[in-house]
Amino acid sequence: SLQMTIYKHNQIYRQDFVQGIPQNALEVIGETKLNGTTIEFIPDDSIFEVVNFDKEILKKRFKELAYLNHQITIHFKDEQSDFDETYHFEGGLSQFIHDINKKPFISPIIDFEGRDENVEVEVALAYNESFDEKVLSFVNNIHTTDGGTHEAGFRMGLTRAITNYIEENANAREKDSKITGDDIREGLLAIVSVKVIDPQFVGQTKSKLGSSFVRPIVQKLSFEKISKFFEENPNEAKAIMQKALLAARGREAAKKARELTRKKESFSVGTLPGKLADCQSKDPSISELYLVEGDSAGGSAKQGRDRVYQAILPLRGKILNVEKSRLDKILKSEEIKNLITALGCGIGEEFDITKARYNKVIIMTDADVDGSHIQTLLMTFFFRYLKGIIEAGYLYIAQPPLYRFKKGKKEIYLKDEKALSEYLIENGIENFEFQGIGTKELMEFFKIVAHYRSTLQNLKKRFALIEVVRFLIENSDLLALPNNALCETIKERIAELGFNILNEKIDEEKVHLYVQTDSGLVDIKIDDELFTHPLFEEAHFVFNKIKEFDLGFLEGKDAVSMLESIEESSKKGAYIQRYKGLGEMNPEQLWETTMTPENRRLIRVEIQDETEASDVFSLFMGDEVE
Repeated sequence: SLQMTIYKHNQIYRQDFVQGIPQNALEVIGETKLNGTTIEFIPDDSIFEVVNFDKEILKKRFKELAYLNHQITIHFKDEQSDFDETYHFEGGLSQFIHDINKKPFISPIIDFEGRDENVEVEVALAYNESFDEKVLSFVNNIHTTDGGTHEAGFRMGLTRAITNYIEENANAREKDSKITGDDIREGLLAIVSVKVIDPQFVGQTKSKLGSSFVRPIVQKLSFEKISKFFEENPNEAKAIMQKALLAARGREAAKKARELTRKKESFSVGTLPGKLADCQSKDPSISELYLVEGDSAGGSAKQGRDRVYQAILPLRGKILNVEKSRLDKILKSEEIKNLITALGCGIGEEFDITKARYNKVIIMTDADVDGSHIQTLLMTFFFRYLKGIIEAGYLYIAQPPLYRFKKGKKEIYLKDEKALSEYLIENGIENFEFQGIGTKELMEFFKIVAHYRSTLQNLKKRFALIEVVRFLIENSDLLALPNNALCETIKERIAELGFNILNEKIDEEKVHLYVQTDSGLVDIKIDDELFTHPLFEEAHFVFNKIKEFDLGFLEGKDAVSMLESIEESSKKGAYIQRYKGLGEMNPEQLWETTMTPENRRLIRVEIQDETEASDVFSLFMGDEVE
């Protein structure tokens, strides 16, 4: 259902709709001095598959609209979570560029606008030190993810302006470099927004503009405005020119590097990398390539695999961080050259997905921090240079177990701490009697308790004296007390723990205590930084879920201690092995847990939002750490 309220001509009008059908005529319901429209609606689950609102998606879209329309202010309030934010960006597209940029700029932000034949054009662009291009385009505030005629017009205008500048200002040696559009757009960050009457889109999703008359308008305006900027700012223009020339030299060097290894790209086994243990099958649709961390694990994988369709390529150490390197440098890396040759589909201009030798490329690393880092390095390489592998659905992440649990003749492999805890709970509750609750509900209860314990452990890494933090979580009414009263209550709790308070400071913002514990002097601050920390809020939320069960057997008992008793009973007589790496598994174990299709767990790598994915890789793998 939808209710529309219009404030206009000093009157308030209202009309109701259900499934798009008016329920009444537009009627006057009052007087007003306001102007505008209010739309209130509840999604109809007979039409929409999902009727829940995703706050993050809405937030991103509202901010986008505020950048694209700098005159407006958008107020976003979620009454269910007390979320309340206002978006207004006076700088418009220039501020949009500034806020999404992740690398140091090499040029100031260039912005311009114009209008012709009922087409309004607004553009902002800048160059940074990255090696990739990022252009966001919009038509009537709709994000055209696949570009279209407006984006093509901008690219053509930009290319012509920079090509002309190079022709007029570069020296003879620099002019020998054959500049391409890709060279000109290396490090480019741009927003192109057009307002068009009756735009024509390609396809139903409005992801690509097809209106042909828009292209020459945007091209002409872009060429004129960028050329004028170059005339008025020669130093900045020269920096952009040098960026393009450097990209051209890098591309030429990369081309030569590819030519040196091209002979290796044939299908014959003799020309494949020496470290590759290839499979017998030549049918890509059933062939799998495992990229394995380390020679030791690679050796075990080679012995444990099914040689008919599984190939193994061991990777020694961490591969090059491609986020910080140009393609010519990347192609000098022996590990990456081996990977490209093994895949067989080429790279860059020569990439051809139909030549891929494997339709499953599986990253298999240790289940630790280093393993996760290697995964990220490899995914960055595929995203930046072999995106077609991901888009074809060929890239996967293996999920090797972190634990082996053996009790008597029973043996099971468990993926992580959470899986181990759940298994211990499931087996341990058989040794206890609980009244007033079924087995399924009991399992659910102790899973929540395990979540609570895990959150407390994470809090312990960030805040001193977790016993006090937990006391505040479980007695949230204390947070409403004045700081003097709160301090006295906390001091009583610290005394119960057997610790001495050496000094205290109290003001309107915080309670600050210095406590002598068995392990040394501890500095405790009780303030908004603690109360608003996401982990504190999560712990408070999970603890309330525990209380909702209202179980009689919990009276006077600690749920976390009870959980640990259950886990200990499950561990009796058991052997639990934690794998530090894949190399600790013998070939049979590696096959049984991680490689056989019957038991293995694979996660397919997918790109749901290319812009967001690019930002994540820039943040994690770039120079700027937040």
